[in-house]
Amino acid sequence: MNTLMHICCAPCANRPIEVLRQEGIGVTGFWYNPNIHPYTEYQARKHTLEDYAREIGMKLVIGGTYDLRTFVTHVADNIDGRCAYCYRVRMEETAKYAAQNGYDSFTTSLLISPYQRHEAIAAAAREMGEKYGVEFLYRDFRPLFQEGQEFARAHGMYMQKYCGCIFSEEDRYMAAKRKKAARRQAEENQAE
Repeated sequence: MNTLMHICCAPCANRPIEVLRQEGIGVTGFWYNPNIHPYTEYQARKHTLEDYAREIGMKLVIGGTYDLRTFVTHVADNIDGRCAYCYRVRMEETAKYAAQNGYDSFTTSLLISPYQRHEAIAAAAREMGEKYGVEFLYRDFRPLFQEGQEFARAHGMYMQKYCGCIFSEEDRYMAAKRKKAARRQAEENQAE
């Protein structure tokens, strides 16, 4: 079997690639992530993946380009619901490329993250597999998450701190700001 793996980043993909290869499945990487912003983040993740693909001898297809305006245009009216669009657009592009280029199946490294909406990703992938007539190769890679993170650190891979979209980055900063304010308030209350 030859599968096309949508890859969000090398730290998330390293263990899923290894597991599929151990099963005898040929894996080609597919980079398509118009959600990742800013441009420096997009480039850092892409370059890390390119380096890793060379290191392990994996073919890597670069799909699409950095495209902030298109992504923001599609999610601007429903920022809280942005993940559904994000999953759908990435799974659609992966399924379409897999079908057009003779792959037996496709999958995604997103299925490793305990921070992503696992069932929503799988549902979007199944839908796009049906639409384009290519099998979605489902695996729950989440048990491999910690091992993949440790592997990435040991190999000096660039490791991001948010999913990639600008709104996720905003959420991360606002949460840190609220946490800091709560700590400060607790300290003030304790001093009284």
